[in-house]
Amino acid sequence: QLFLYQVYVRNHTKEGTFKSFQKDLDRIKKLGVDIVYFLPIHPIGQLHKKGSLGCPYSIADYRAINPEYGTMNDFEATVKQIHDRSMKVMIDVVYNHTSHDSVLLQKHPEYFMRDEKGNLTSKEPGWSDIQDLDYKNNPQLEGELIDTLLFWMDKGVDGFRFDVASFLPKTFLEKMRSALKEKNPSVILLSESVHGHYLRHMRNRGFDVLSESEIYEIFDMSYDYDLHPYFEGYLKGEISLNRYLEEMLRQEMIYPANYVKLRNLENHDFGRFAPMVTNDPVRIDNWTAFIFFAKGATMIYAGQERCDMNQPSLFEKDDVNWHGRSIEPLIQTMASLTKRDICSEGIFDIHNIDKDVI
Repeated sequence: QLFLYQVYVRNHTKEGTFKSFQKDLDRIKKLGVDIVYFLPIHPIGQLHKKGSLGCPYSIADYRAINPEYGTMNDFEATVKQIHDRSMKVMIDVVYNHTSHDSVLLQKHPEYFMRDEKGNLTSKEPGWSDIQDLDYKNNPQLEGELIDTLLFWMDKGVDGFRFDVASFLPKTFLEKMRSALKEKNPSVILLSESVHGHYLRHMRNRGFDVLSESEIYEIFDMSYDYDLHPYFEGYLKGEISLNRYLEEMLRQEMIYPANYVKLRNLENHDFGRFAPMVTNDPVRIDNWTAFIFFAKGATMIYAGQERCDMNQPSLFEKDDVNWHGRSIEPLIQTMASLTKRDICSEGIFDIHNIDKDVI
């Protein structure tokens, strides 16, 4: 039962640097965290950027550190401090696209997707600040990207979370897994899959998009996005709790026996949980306990442990509010309980004892 703690360095502290983040590591360790997971740590593209600072998922250089956050030495020192506290480090991997002014686009324009007229293009028009990579007939691109992951492993990185992994070619992902596992058999690979309706939408447009079942052939863990529409539907009163729980149990039937779902109530994409339940302390506490007990790994987005009501902007300096109600004691308890053998080796089931009461 791994416990991941998601961090956006820019908004985690007033300074927004690795050095300032290091001061919070003792508290994070006390929560019971196993893996500190950083949103992208690389320089952000400036051409066609969103907001005044740009989106961390519009990456200019895969092998460098965002100067806002500090230096490579600062990052390596942070990794060491995390390791010294017996936690692991995971970083975001954005291999579907780069920024419009990326090092890779400047050096290798042939690595990028183009339309029938030869103009640069992307699969998703709404993502205007990025440019899609094209893996077709580009084995050199695959080698460059895999070597980049090995580079970060040499810096002490223990795992990778792949952004929109469903968009990446399965053949590339298989090569990637083989190379990384050969270097470190314990490396952790987490997939951000896509919602089912979006998968169908993109397939209907003619793109190859990996299903959840295909994802599990490569990745150790996958986001819970197949279940998320039912989670939101229940919170909005559109479906019953039974419907949500039925879909959770359906995962037991369609995925490998050892599947690991990343359970989370919030992340940088779909907003804070507290406002979804009108900051109701009973509902916050109950759902927090539930995601720890649900089969899989658990992720907390920094600030969630203080019931932050504001979803920090990806494009601006928008600090976490650390002054809300603390649920840290609950999280510590849950993290401790779910480390017991029964939670990793026992049989998972849900008993619904009434129409809408667990």
